[in-house]
Parts: sequence; C-alpha cells; structure tokens
Amino acid sequence: MTRRISPEGLALIKQWEGCKLTAYKDVAGVWTIGYGSTGPHVTAGLKISQEEADQLLLADLDRFERAVERLVKVPLTDGQFAALVSFAFNVGEGAKGFAGSTLLKKLNAGDYAAVPKELMKWVNAGGKKVSGLVNRRAAEAGLWAKGSFVSSNTVEAKPAKPPVLTIDNAVKVATPASAILQNFTSGPAQIILAVAFVIGAAFLLWKFVLKQQEASA
Repeated sequence: MTRRISPEGLALIKQWEGCKLTAYKDVAGVWTIGYGSTGPHVTAGLKISQEEADQLLLADLDRFERAVERLVKVPLTDGQFAALVSFAFNVGEGAKGFAGSTLLKKLNAGDYAAVPKELMKWVNAGGKKVSGLVNRRAAEAGLWAKGSFVSSNTVEAKPAKPPVLTIDNAVKVATPASAILQNFTSGPAQIILAVAFVIGAAFLLWKFVLKQQEASA
C-alpha cells in the first residue's frame, strides 16, 4: 500500500497551489482546474465542487507519493515524507526534478541535514528568484523538521526517538536554518526570522545547561 501524505502536508500543498473551481487556462495554455489538475477531463466551462477538487488533488498526488516512496532509500518521518511529496509535486518527480536532484542523492547517502539547504536551491523561475518559491521551500523545510513517526518501505512506522540535547545537535539545527535565512531578501521578514532564530538558539543552549546541571546533581 502506498504511503500517503500527512494532513499537515496536504494542507501545505493546498495553501501554495490555490484552488479554482472553474476551469481556466494556465500560463502554458493548458486547461486546468482545482489545485492544478489537468487532463482530457478538464475543458472550457467545467465547474466542480470543493469536495471534487479535494478528490482530484488526492488522485494527482498518488504518483508523487509513489515516486518519493520508490526513490528514497532511507527512513523518513511523516513530516519529511510530506515535505518531499510537496517538493516533487511542485518541481516534478522525473529526472529534471526530484529524481535527478542533488537533494535526493545526498539524502540517500544519509545526509538528512543537507535537505533544507538543497530545497532552497529550487527557488528560481525564468532565471530569477521568486519570492513565492522561496516561501514555499522554507515551509517545506519547516515541515521536514517535524513529524513523530519513522518508516520506509522496509521499516515499520514507529515513534521517533526523542533527540539527545547536545551542543552538536544545536549546531545541526542552526546550519540548515541559517541556509534558509540567507535566501530571504533584507527587510522586516528577515529581521523577524533572525530574531526568532536567535531566541530559539538561546533556548536550546539554556536547555542544554539545565540538562548538564541535572546530570551533575
């Protein structure tokens, strides 16, 4: 049975794709409806309900869920799986997209920490950085960091082990986060993110000190 995207991941895709219940031509002149559904069933004047749009999206996602499940050779949390399905749905699952990406190669080599930075390389359209893609990649990177279950084709789903709080772990969290921050242009958004990042790092350090004090007590 194909692994399905989590409700949180599905909500992220809906947010970024947007939904139109009346058929329209996209920038390439292709008749489209719902959350980007295309095909011979989509013609001029076609109208659907919100429920039908949701069902079309689930059907469209099936091949991307299968692709991520087939191509990724290491265990993934639900959040990580959902982030990759969203990414593949946006850039394509083929050789010019997810299947041929450096992201996939590094992930299959066990380099989980490289994924957020690799996601942020896919933010251009027409040779220019697109703020919408920057924001979507950042949202996917955030989803990548979440999730409580680990599973793969060969590993049964089980609760993930809580991470051990160490200085090294704090550095591992800081590295991909800083890569994401670098992709935001200067302005209020960057300042807010930078402040949030500093507060988060300070919190991790505080928790580390408390753990050390408890251990020595």
